[in-house]
Amino acid sequence: MSRPAGGASSTGGRGAPDPPDGRTAGFRPDSVPPIPEAKPPPAALPPAVAAEWLAPFLDYLAKERRYSAHTVRNYRQAFEDYWRWLERSGLAGGGPAAPGPRDVRDFLIEGQRRFGRRTLHNHASGLRAFYRFWQRRGRLERNPLAGVALPKLDRPLPRFLTERQMVDLLAGPQRLLEAGKVDAFTAWRDRLVMELLYGGGLRVSELVGLNYGQVDLERGVARVLGKGRKERICPLGRVATAVLARWRSEFARALSPDAPVVVNARQERLPVRQVQLLLKRYLALAELPADITPHKLRHSYATHLLNAGADLRLVQELLGHVNLATTQIYTHVSVARLKQIYDRAHPRA
Repeated sequence: MSRPAGGASSTGGRGAPDPPDGRTAGFRPDSVPPIPEAKPPPAALPPAVAAEWLAPFLDYLAKERRYSAHTVRNYRQAFEDYWRWLERSGLAGGGPAAPGPRDVRDFLIEGQRRFGRRTLHNHASGLRAFYRFWQRRGRLERNPLAGVALPKLDRPLPRFLTERQMVDLLAGPQRLLEAGKVDAFTAWRDRLVMELLYGGGLRVSELVGLNYGQVDLERGVARVLGKGRKERICPLGRVATAVLARWRSEFARALSPDAPVVVNARQERLPVRQVQLLLKRYLALAELPADITPHKLRHSYATHLLNAGADLRLVQELLGHVNLATTQIYTHVSVARLKQIYDRAHPRA
């Protein structure tokens, strides 16, 4: 399967593995933005709380429920945030059994000032699971989050980049390489990251977890492990496949089946946070919105496929969505785009 619509036709040279050598007008090498620094992590949990309450729960999620590392991390962060709130509220001395439904409502109300509604729902889901886990083991008698109402979730349309914007973004590593701001290893690694996110529609967790044993370069596909530990086959497109082939031949040192594809200079698996930070650098270089995340490249992948006439069921399978309704939100984006074109072009619009 080829790259989503717009990748090849917009540049005239996207079918080759070599990056485009054209430069955006007005580009100055001395204006390249630095990679933003990561924020310092919040204070750690008390060791006794982490060992006695949190660790067994996370171990259960990872080993028995086989949740993804991303979900386990989110549930850990939810509990850590909850515990810090218990400490601020003077409830931590009684442990997780101390809060009642009214306390939890106060926690959720306070959380609305710090988190978006979806994050708040995810935190509540993690805490419900935590209390259910310890209820089943007889250590807690009640779940204070049971029956607690949460703010209604909005269903905003997915944000995505246009095909022209994607071309500008993907040209960033070559621009920095030509300007002498990055070495060849970094330029090809960063381009590979963005090509796989967009060309394969991968989640960032799937990208950093990708090993060489999951990639078939001859067929141009990757076998990835998605949400719920569900496996799917992702066509990568000829451009991403060509970039991956060159990266593998020139920069990869370990090629065993369990060796990571995306690595740092020490040949260690690249963490998710580093992917987020490198993307921000190229967004700034292309003068694109700084709040575009790696997942927005997946949104762009799906939207461009549908704009080019791809079948909705096919896109559902490519994205690894369990429910078609999750994929259908991208059709609203395509319809909105069609309406904009209609409004600009039709004399009676």
